[in-house]
Amino acid sequence: MRILFWGTPDFALPSLRALLGEGHDVVGVVTRPDRRAGRGRAVRASPVKECAESEHLPVLQPERARGADFLTHLRALEPELSVVVAYGQILRPEVLALPPRGSLNVHASLLPELRGAAPINWAIIRGHAETGITVMRMVARMDAGPILLQVSEPIGEDETASDLSARLSEIGAEALIETLTLLEEGGLSEREQDESRVTFAPRLERKDARIDWNLDAESVARWMRGLDEAPGAWTLLDRTEVKLFRPLALPQLPATAEPGTVLGASAHDPSAGVLVACGAGAVHVREVKPAGKRRMTAAEWVRGRGVRSGDRLG
Repeated sequence: MRILFWGTPDFALPSLRALLGEGHDVVGVVTRPDRRAGRGRAVRASPVKECAESEHLPVLQPERARGADFLTHLRALEPELSVVVAYGQILRPEVLALPPRGSLNVHASLLPELRGAAPINWAIIRGHAETGITVMRMVARMDAGPILLQVSEPIGEDETASDLSARLSEIGAEALIETLTLLEEGGLSEREQDESRVTFAPRLERKDARIDWNLDAESVARWMRGLDEAPGAWTLLDRTEVKLFRPLALPQLPATAEPGTVLGASAHDPSAGVLVACGAGAVHVREVKPAGKRRMTAAEWVRGRGVRSGDRLG
């Protein structure tokens, strides 16, 4: 089958590699334009572009995936089907309908739950016990198309968004190949989504990632795990931003100080790190990334006099 692949981040790589490994004819790859990133602000290609170029695949990088010229480029590739995996932009109806067999999407949730750009993050933040992968046929409305295949997956008690994303990316690749096999064999049935069960997972920006220490300990820990690695849950210490990682919630710990107060700061025990009061209970923070510095253990941060007992985070 002649497939046009759409994707940008690491999450999309297993699906692209699976298509190539199964012998599908990937006629081209559409990915987001190169961007400046990192402390040096160097221009970087997306992970999908790097993979596509290593496989000598044609690459398109429109700023906006629309317009007559762009459609002309797509038609010249003569795709039978589009496969979209974390491309990062909503596609217009004329783009979705261009391949004769339509467009499929690999989405990291059990639709209709968690429609939107950040389903993995919100699944952890909201305390879901499980999530999964949905392969659906794309329509004009965001993540609202008929479901072709779903695979559920439990969420670990201390799992981060980074961990879960890596696992779901591999599960998504397997689900995609199974879907295409069923599609070619004529054994695929579609079912409409139950609109009464729809929830949303909007994109998370830096401004959304500031920790609210008034929340209970388990909620604060879920925010930290759900925002790892990007955009990263953060707080302020003396007006300086610090990102916080690898939390351990202690929900039964009695409240002895105002939320955000550092109750303990161990310079020698990496498993203890920095203990911070929440609205109810407290959280051990075991890794941090102060502004302009590398990610480190909380114990290293304490040894460097970055924080001490009695400090107030906010």
